[in-house]
Amino acid sequence: MPFAASLWLAGLLSGLCPLAGQAQDADTLTSDSRPRLTLKYAPGRVIATDKYMKKWLQEGETHALSLETTLPLSLAGDADPQLWGGAYLSAGLRYSLNHGTTMHRNADPSWGQLVPVDYDTHLGNVLTLYGTLTRPFLHTRHWELAYYIGTGIGYSHHIYNKTDAIDNEIIGSHLNIFFTAGLQAAFHVSQDLDLVGGIDFAHHSNGALARPNKGANYVSPFLGVRLPVGSGRESRASASASSRPDSLRFRPYTFLEFTMGIGGKTLLEDWQKTQFGTPPTHPDYRTDDFHFYMAYSLQADILWRWHRKFATGLGIDLFYGSYSSHVAELDRSNGYDERHSPWSVGLAVAHRAYFGRLSLHGGIGYYLFRHMGHGARELEKPYYERIGLHYLLPHLGGVSLGFSVNAHATKADFTELQLSVPVRL
Repeated sequence: MPFAASLWLAGLLSGLCPLAGQAQDADTLTSDSRPRLTLKYAPGRVIATDKYMKKWLQEGETHALSLETTLPLSLAGDADPQLWGGAYLSAGLRYSLNHGTTMHRNADPSWGQLVPVDYDTHLGNVLTLYGTLTRPFLHTRHWELAYYIGTGIGYSHHIYNKTDAIDNEIIGSHLNIFFTAGLQAAFHVSQDLDLVGGIDFAHHSNGALARPNKGANYVSPFLGVRLPVGSGRESRASASASSRPDSLRFRPYTFLEFTMGIGGKTLLEDWQKTQFGTPPTHPDYRTDDFHFYMAYSLQADILWRWHRKFATGLGIDLFYGSYSSHVAELDRSNGYDERHSPWSVGLAVAHRAYFGRLSLHGGIGYYLFRHMGHGARELEKPYYERIGLHYLLPHLGGVSLGFSVNAHATKADFTELQLSVPVRL
């Protein structure tokens, strides 16, 4: 599953479970105010996501060790843990041992001019710093059932290269964006010990910022222990939402939001040309050096904040890709008669999920105008997806800063930094 699909799983969780955990009255929810450390071990598999990947992914064995600590909710601003069913934040360090994942391209006419090598390529290990939001949907005296979503930054020392990793189409850059989501159960053995277990999905890729960019997708069961550290006590929520004073109750409202984005990408067309359309005697044959092209966007959305946690609306997206002229040149050299324009325009349904100062920004759009050449016409759909994470900057009237991935049929097209400015109506 590409990186954009991974992030869309987060949007799906927040959209399908907006009221999870609220079947219980807030007064029945308990929380441990002590900081906690969680150590987890996850044996799993790197999975192939399509027929193309199945042709060269040989083995998918992987293992991961993670150490997490809970964080104060104040990091998310005015987030109310009871509003989100007793949710809590965590920060973690994960080490993925991937040497058991091997790749090799055997002789195949579909590879074009690519010549198979005489060794197997091993996927490199990845060290990842990440954060998660965990949201319980069942909490009893001895059990806690929850789902979690998270994101972070990973570093892989061993990546695609022409010397000893030429078939590693999974990881093509040292720095990678990380996403995780899963289901977790915790059994409270005592006040000082929890046993945890569940199923985890995780993903490393670079969001098209470099090539190759197939991405590593891990599916793993996990087991672990959770221990409190420091001082604190177990407490109960003191009031339900219905008993809040009028000044704290939420009132729906409508607002405009303008979002400016600047980012970039490497081209799939360049990767395919150097992998399959370049002779072995050429210096660019199966190269690991790809040009980075700038991409820009401007969004204008009208949103209805219908709940303290959610806003939904419609918007217009404007995109500019500086790579259009290069794509036109490649198409001409391949004999394709295509229209090309650096501009694209789309109409989108937009959605926001808020947790204090953090917010998940998502949208599904349909192109009203787009001419990006033969590759785009063959591989892209007429619709696109946008998903990103924002942080509300203090004392700036709702202005937020974040990052976003634009994708086609869940495959990342480009990644960008964004600045959003709301105007309340």
